[in-house]
Amino acid sequence: MISWLFIGSVIMILLTPGPTNTLLASSGLQVGVKKSFRLIPAEAFGYLLSISFWGFLIGKISVYLPALPPILKLFSAGYILYLALKLWKTANAVQDLNQVSIRDWQLFIATLLNPKALLFASAVFPAIAWAEPSYYVAHMLAFLLLIIPIAFFWTLIGSMLSSNKVRWLNQCTMQKTASLVLMSFSIPLSYSALLKL
Repeated sequence: MISWLFIGSVIMILLTPGPTNTLLASSGLQVGVKKSFRLIPAEAFGYLLSISFWGFLIGKISVYLPALPPILKLFSAGYILYLALKLWKTANAVQDLNQVSIRDWQLFIATLLNPKALLFASAVFPAIAWAEPSYYVAHMLAFLLLIIPIAFFWTLIGSMLSSNKVRWLNQCTMQKTASLVLMSFSIPLSYSALLKL
């Protein structure tokens, strides 16, 4: 029921830097990994609401506009490419992770408004998930379970950045790697969308 492509796509996109991951890294930097665990339910709930909203909206509208899902996939591929280029260009910019301690509601709002939710709903979750409740539940549960280790990873990154113990682990390396991964993901996504138009 759940494909490896779905799991791989979710992991790859969730791992890329963005507003939610920046806040998780900030929390790891400020209060450590253990205390940052309280933020994971806020991220999960934010994605649950946002992806569900976009997915069901797309599911309802695509009945009348069958070209909508492939068009949204193309926009998603364009957004991924934009994100990849932005990550590459800003890889050497210094980011201030020493913000005031991150609160649950701040992470929830950042995740709720995160453009990745539209990407997940339109290009990663299968279309059947918005028509069949069993597919929706299975894919959403898998998605929510994948959030836990990835959120842990980002808080761990933040705590490691504060210690400066790992020389190769820095913002520049992370962003350039994420940029290349995103570019490699946008190409097949664009291709599959063009085939369905």
